[in-house]
Amino acid sequence: MTSDSTTARARFSLIPTPIGHRDDITLRALQTLRDADCIACEDTRHSSPLLQHHGIQKPLISLHEHNEVRRIPELLDRARNGEHIAVITDAGMPGISDPGYRLIQRCIEESIPYEILPGPSAVLNALIGSGFPCHAFSFGGFLSVKKGKRGQSLQSALDSGHTHLFFESPHRLISTLEILSQLQPLARVCVARELTKKFETYHRGTAAELFAHFSKHSPKGEIVLLVHSSDGSAYFSENSTDSIELDEP
Repeated sequence: MTSDSTTARARFSLIPTPIGHRDDITLRALQTLRDADCIACEDTRHSSPLLQHHGIQKPLISLHEHNEVRRIPELLDRARNGEHIAVITDAGMPGISDPGYRLIQRCIEESIPYEILPGPSAVLNALIGSGFPCHAFSFGGFLSVKKGKRGQSLQSALDSGHTHLFFESPHRLISTLEILSQLQPLARVCVARELTKKFETYHRGTAAELFAHFSKHSPKGEIVLLVHSSDGSAYFSENSTDSIELDEP
């Protein structure tokens, strides 16, 4: 027989983790991690230093895109047996271009309790830091590795009339900016790099300007790409870059 206290405890907690600066985590997130019976991680090797930094020692189990199908039933069984399972990814909010979506779908289907904690998000940091209009925006996840599909996604973003955000690899950024400069040279673009890390930067300008800039300066680090049509009242008349050095623990 399952006790009421065990039933109340049984749930999943999806917990956002820092996107760069490891102290960017809420008190509630830390307490929930400490209270959990185990922690499902996208990469246990990546998460271990963060947990050790905050003095958290719990059993870790991997949950990533390559093992979700077989791992989720195991985790659901553990929850049914009364365990409280915390779920974290390498950075940011679980489910946003990271594992989490399939787990929540199964929880809904099987009436297993879950909670989503608020916290760090590269999407929102980039949106506000860019200075682009934020009353309406869309997030397109990672752009396709295929040039044709990337072009279609970028054209749709330009046609939307509002700010659109993508995750992009530094290895493909120049190619993506070239596509943008061909589709709409005066499109407003921001490349947000290494958010919350020591060398966080925001590069703003037209698609043509940023294509020229990064063709001469190879991009590095984790990137959020923001795109807005050239139509609109607010516009950065020349290429600008904000660079901020942040203290890291």
